Amino acid sequence: MPMAEIMTIVVMFHLSGMQNFKLYYAFLEEYHRKDFPDLLSYNRFIEIQGGLMLPLFMLAQCLQGEKTGIYFIDSTPLKVCHNLRIYSHKVFKGFAKRGKSSTGWFFGFKLHLVFNHKGEIVEFMLTAGNVDDRKVVDEMTELLKGWLFGDRGYISKYLSSQLSARDLKLITKVKKNMDKVPLSGFEKYFLRKRGFVETGIKKLKQQCQIEHTRHRSLENFVVNILGAIAAYALAIKKPSIKHNQLGAAPILIPS
Repeated sequence: MPMAEIMTIVVMFHLSGMQNFKLYYAFLEEYHRKDFPDLLSYNRFIEIQGGLMLPLFMLAQCLQGEKTGIYFIDSTPLKVCHNLRIYSHKVFKGFAKRGKSSTGWFFGFKLHLVFNHKGEIVEFMLTAGNVDDRKVVDEMTELLKGWLFGDRGYISKYLSSQLSARDLKLITKVKKNMDKVPLSGFEKYFLRKRGFVETGIKKLKQQCQIEHTRHRSLENFVVNILGAIAAYALAIKKPSIKHNQLGAAPILIPS
């Protein structure tokens, strides 16, 4: 079966809205045999799809969003099993770790994402669940300049000075015991809009099925993530801050 057809099936699953890949594959076998004349059996397809990691990664890189100068960073947990099954879980033993998110403790990984104001994914990174969100920011944003908006979990004087040295300004809300940071009206506007990235993450999880607990191997887990990111990039509708909402404020990247 051609590699292009295998990749097409994986990406289209994440755009189909179906929640179970096995049912989706049965649908292909029943109604799309003419479109995929060399369609493999379901078990064989699952066995070989781990080999799609590099091609899908390259596809996801090619579909990365535009560098607009206005970016929003966030992370989301990817659970691989229920907390009660942590000690009996074998598929991700040695890779998945316990972490804590705003909704509580989980076992798995973290997906770190940078969106532009159009809702496009500009950068992404996968880490173990116990990795601090701030540790990956410098590496993820190495090629970006402009403004980077995040939540309070990204507060760090050292990180802010690092990014500022290469013309990327980190802007977050401050904690109650911190002095207020003076912001321009432009910066205040986009900081208030930071929550739109939650809609993008929700779309990745609910429509693109980036998270489930039925993985058979680490390779298939990564393929599922890359396929979902590629599908999100190809989706027509994305959460965004529309141009007519920007008012008279210019979008300029600091020199």
